[in-house]
Amino acid sequence: METAATDALLVIDAQNDFCEGGALAVQGGAGIMPLINRLAERFDTVIATQDWHTPDQISFPSNHDGATPFTEIEVAYGRQMLWPDHCLQGTLGADFHPDVLPAVTKALAVVRKGYNPAVDSYSGFYENDRRTATGLAGLLRDRGVKRVFLCGLAYDYCVRFTAEDAVREGFEAVVIEDACRAIAEETAAAAKAGFAALGVVEIAATDLTPHS
Repeated sequence: METAATDALLVIDAQNDFCEGGALAVQGGAGIMPLINRLAERFDTVIATQDWHTPDQISFPSNHDGATPFTEIEVAYGRQMLWPDHCLQGTLGADFHPDVLPAVTKALAVVRKGYNPAVDSYSGFYENDRRTATGLAGLLRDRGVKRVFLCGLAYDYCVRFTAEDAVREGFEAVVIEDACRAIAEETAAAAKAGFAALGVVEIAATDLTPHS
């Protein structure tokens, strides 16, 4: 698959807390960072997303009496998974992993999400209330982007929701599967089914060729 000038690479949540030793570690997360750097070299437009939570984030079990991580609660916008407290604003856990800094340095923008304590956020396009936009769609359109390639963490949550919203916003979406890692097999399978239903394409990094 040849890349084009109208493509963008979206680097999703390549942060310390999602890598080994982090508060919400995804197995193998740190290992994909060098590949993400190599991918970033092939794109004229690179944008990164960054989880950016406050301590009173609604999805943290520490803010609900007796709650435990990886259980769901009912909130104003529907069902919400509770996650271990992670990616707190200004902390080392919220920082980009040091091995992905070349890609982040190339990024023309960092889209921060999840900073509203009353609403969690997976997608780079919308908060979990499905109404509050991050501005990413407008930024991509202003750059003339037609197709987005996605990599990062985690495949079955933030990558998935961002890819699916990209299609809903009128972009073509391509997930570079070996440049992502998933939290769990079950949710990874659900993500794959969702991609197929919406026309999100999945490729390997070796399937990409640079545009001339």
